Amino acid sequence: MERRTASGLASVEAQHDGTFVLRIDGSPQSQVDLADPTHLPFEYMRRIGDVVDAIAPRRQPVAVLHVGGAALSIPRYVAVTRPRSRQIVLEPDEDLTEFVREALPLPKRTGIKVRPVTGRAGIGEVYDDSMDVVILDAFEHEAVPANLVTAEFFAECARVLRPTGVLVANLIDGKAGLPFIRRTAATVRAAIGAGVVLAERKILRGKGFGNVIMVASRQPVPAMTDAGRRAQPPYDVMALDELAGKAAPLTDAEAYVPPRAPASVFRS
Repeated sequence: MERRTASGLASVEAQHDGTFVLRIDGSPQSQVDLADPTHLPFEYMRRIGDVVDAIAPRRQPVAVLHVGGAALSIPRYVAVTRPRSRQIVLEPDEDLTEFVREALPLPKRTGIKVRPVTGRAGIGEVYDDSMDVVILDAFEHEAVPANLVTAEFFAECARVLRPTGVLVANLIDGKAGLPFIRRTAATVRAAIGAGVVLAERKILRGKGFGNVIMVASRQPVPAMTDAGRRAQPPYDVMALDELAGKAAPLTDAEAYVPPRAPASVFRS
């Protein structure tokens, strides 16, 4: 199946293992197992799942704001592992959401509500102190939108998070010294608090492009080291403070351009 949407040419392809991959202009965005939504084939999504599992016990409902929707892999995971959770998804491409609902239907009563609005506009409509988790997983042309990594945006995240709430952000970098990740870490630290980043060792050493999961909270975040060791493939855990160092926070006024991963990195 395929359909032209505002994001590009969307297609859903069945895989030999029974899962389905959503692609936009050929680039994989999500992989969904309709029979078992707890199965997260993408490595970075498994890391997000690890964070969710560390934050709240299974079966305990949580309130989650997702900035970015795609095939709704993580919302499906939360809905199955924590029934009765309240989830809001901010996904501006309404045609894409309709296509996903047709090709990869959601079960009834999942508690997942998709709003056709951008992350910056949509988060302003979310109540103060109403979310246990904010998950940022939004990309445009294989780059994180610049207005979703600034002090102004993360201040909004801090506003909607409860005092014990946690921000989880999926970012990418691969340049020597990780300049984008370091500046984003400084921005998150200033707006929300301390935390950790989860990534493959080669990514943290600036030896290749890839996903970096950033976790931050006003309260101490869960220890993720054991989860990283058990993961396949394993990932390293680094303190947000160590990564941020003396980097300057990002602001709307700067108009910083986040790195765009080479197309070959995420194509399969």
